Parts: sequence; structure tokens; C-alpha cells
Amino acid sequence: MHLLTVIQVKLAQPKLKMDNFLILLAGVFLVSGFMGCLVSKLPGTPISFLGIIVLNFSSLTEYSTHFFVKWGIIVIAVQGLDYLIPSWGKRKFGGSKKGVWGGLLGLFAGSYFGPWGISLGALAGALVGELLTGKESNLAARETASSFAYFFVGTVSKLIVSGILLYHYLESLSYLI
Repeated sequence: MHLLTVIQVKLAQPKLKMDNFLILLAGVFLVSGFMGCLVSKLPGTPISFLGIIVLNFSSLTEYSTHFFVKWGIIVIAVQGLDYLIPSWGKRKFGGSKKGVWGGLLGLFAGSYFGPWGISLGALAGALVGELLTGKESNLAARETASSFAYFFVGTVSKLIVSGILLYHYLESLSYLI
């Protein structure tokens, strides 16, 4: 009987290691996804959703099909709107590609100064880009403000969704403690 218990413990250890790996991998995906919401080329919310899917394969938690369908639809909607709304706003208010590139360069330059630097850098970069196209300052400022508003709404919505998914992960970890 004692030998049987030892064998059962030995067989359970690889599962525990795999479980720890899945929990850690899910955390990496969720934190990367949350940070990816601030980087325009990284799909933050789908990466966060992938983290929740990986977490579901561990023995730590088990989410329902309804949970995955609901959050899958939300992730697709937020990611889709994040791509569609800025282009719609650019067409409506007449923004230029130089304004978009200026905003992106300003975002990266301002990232060294935290959230305020990101916001102000993107705003200043978009304004410089619009002015480089030869537009009047009033028109360039209006187009810059509208582009920034659409960028801000998209970024905040992605951060909210990724933050809620990260919260689900942290809530699952609290059961370990």
C-alpha cells in the first residue's frame, strides 16, 4: 500500500508542474495583453482573452461556455471598433496619413514620460503631422483633437476589457492563497 501511494504522488507531480506552467503562461498573456492596449500594433484584448483560455486549461478555474462566448463577442467588438472608429473619424473630419503617423511617433516618443507623455506626445505628433500637410492651424487642431478623441476612446475601452480579464485571473489566484 505504501508503494502505491508513492507512485500516485510521483504521477501527480508532472500534472502540478504543467498546472503551474499554464497559470504562469496565462499571467504572461494577460499582463502582455493589458500592456498591449497601449501599443498600437499589438492586439491587447485578444492576447488577454487568450490568457483566460490558457487559464481555463489549468485546474485553478473552470469558466463556462457562456463566459467565453460573452467575452469573445466583447473582445471582437472592442478590437473591431478600435480599427473602424479612427478610420471613420479620419474620413469624417478629413485627417491625413501624416497626422496619423505623427500621432504614432508622438505616442512612442512620449512613452518615456508615462501616461501623460503618451497622451500629449500623440496629440502633439498628430498636430505636427497635420501642419506638415499644409493645413491651416485651426483645421489641423480640429482634426488633431478628433483623431485623439477616437484614439483615446479606443484605448480606454481596450484597457477596460483587458483589465476585467486580468481581474478574473487575479481573482482565480486568490483561491491559491
